[in-house]
Amino acid sequence: MGTVRQGQGVSPSVARSRQRTARPVDCRLQLILIGDRGVGKTSLLERFTGGAFTENCKSTVGVDFKIRTIDVGDKKIRLQIWDTAGQERFNSITSAYYRNAKGILIVYDLTKRETFEELGKWMKMVDKYASEDADLLLVGNKLDREMEREVRRDEGEKFARQYCGMRFCESSAKDNSNVDDLFHRLVEDVVRKRSLNFMCVCVCG
Repeated sequence: MGTVRQGQGVSPSVARSRQRTARPVDCRLQLILIGDRGVGKTSLLERFTGGAFTENCKSTVGVDFKIRTIDVGDKKIRLQIWDTAGQERFNSITSAYYRNAKGILIVYDLTKRETFEELGKWMKMVDKYASEDADLLLVGNKLDREMEREVRRDEGEKFARQYCGMRFCESSAKDNSNVDDLFHRLVEDVVRKRSLNFMCVCVCG
């Protein structure tokens, strides 16, 4: 998985024209996806940034990221979204990326209860390394496999309520259910909390 590069396959003259006419970005935000290995973090990110779903997606090694620009109200926001490895041996690497994240998606696989039971571990990582004002979204992924569900929706909702301001959503990267919505919802929360003061939430890059 690599970064999304703008202008690939476009002639230099057309690319320059687009750069002159494109509305400038109002703000840059960093988001981060965390959770156990195999819960679908990479697949969610691929879907959101325009990629196709891959059944046997390779696990992320260390960290990787993709970029997408979205509109929130009348503002244009460029998102740098970090995808982290779920294996414990990479924690020392991935923890460094929590600090600048204004939004954190904590993902579990609703067909594997053990990934839900490990959420406490991930919340300890958030408490230790993330900014105190980071917005949180709990995501129960693989909704397309409802018949294999091991974690009830109300259990996810109850866990989220333990943390002030944490939202909850269920999604499916495979059938693209709620994927755009969950990312947009998190970004809208980031913006709303800061009363559209984009200078406060911008990051260098």
